[in-house]
Amino acid sequence: MISTLLCAIALLQAPVHDVAPSLRLEAVADDADDVAIWIHPKRPAQSLLIGNDKTAAPTGGLYVYGLDGKVRQKILGIDRPNNVDVEYGLRLQGRPVDIAVATERLQRRLRIFAIDPRTQTLRDVSGKTDVFVGEPGERVAPMGIGLYRRPSDGSIFAFVSPKEGPTEGYLGVYRLVPNGPRVDCVPIGRAGRFSGEGEIEAIVVDDFWGVVHYADEGYALRKIVADPASPRFGQQLGEFGHRFYQGDREGLAIYDLGEGRGFLLSSNQLKGGSEVLVYDRRSPHALLARLRLGADDTDGLDCTSHPLPGYPKGLLAVMNSEGRNYLVAGFEPILGLLSARARLP
Repeated sequence: MISTLLCAIALLQAPVHDVAPSLRLEAVADDADDVAIWIHPKRPAQSLLIGNDKTAAPTGGLYVYGLDGKVRQKILGIDRPNNVDVEYGLRLQGRPVDIAVATERLQRRLRIFAIDPRTQTLRDVSGKTDVFVGEPGERVAPMGIGLYRRPSDGSIFAFVSPKEGPTEGYLGVYRLVPNGPRVDCVPIGRAGRFSGEGEIEAIVVDDFWGVVHYADEGYALRKIVADPASPRFGQQLGEFGHRFYQGDREGLAIYDLGEGRGFLLSSNQLKGGSEVLVYDRRSPHALLARLRLGADDTDGLDCTSHPLPGYPKGLLAVMNSEGRNYLVAGFEPILGLLSARARLP
């Protein structure tokens, strides 16, 4: 009873804002789940949104969208792609290549795609990418993924969560290593505490601060040290968001305002009206606001602060279960709603 009361008080203290989506991406065939945003290095209008259809092969796959919401490319035959993330500047055959990486749950591996800025299409460059080798049952099935590009040397690591895992060392950590025209995954270690409630799927890495945020979905959001070379690697830096959710803690994303400032966004997964909870990126213990975009049962989300055509302050994209699609809203009105509470410059 006391816990329920505290939850109600905490939620009342954070204002609720309705945010009208400006775009609905075309539907996938069966089961939309996660979305990632890629920014074109020279022509922002040619940036992409990458969503997934989380079903078994042959219909499971990635859907690549333009900023008009239309499908530009379908990559089918991926055996239950669960989550997808994007990172920039992997050195492949002597040149930097942006990549999208998806977990392929039923094949127990990652699928790595090079993003071609000229054609705005994805090309499979997966090498040896098996994960959780030797683990039993669902502990071998990859679900969530968050990519980390280490600022000191540009090395890229994947933090991967399985369907089931231990209470200590839930996340698998893999370095993405070029091997000729392909990219392999080299296991580095395990990290991350787990409450045992539900599972862990949502992961986002803050490259600037060198931390991994992940959602222990039935318990809290957690934060750990990201750099595998650090003596503090995997050290838990805090947990928060215990009282702010009625549904699962799901998709995570970072809105970057520069110099480590900005917001951490998380979906409160509710049927009939999910919310996006907004925290301060630097000190994410206070809930700033709750956003409602009209999406149902939202799992994955992503956002960007990069100016795009029609979106001068970037955009927010969220999964919409009922429509089997993704909803997009400009971030400019969201910043207006947050400005007073977050004391933006």
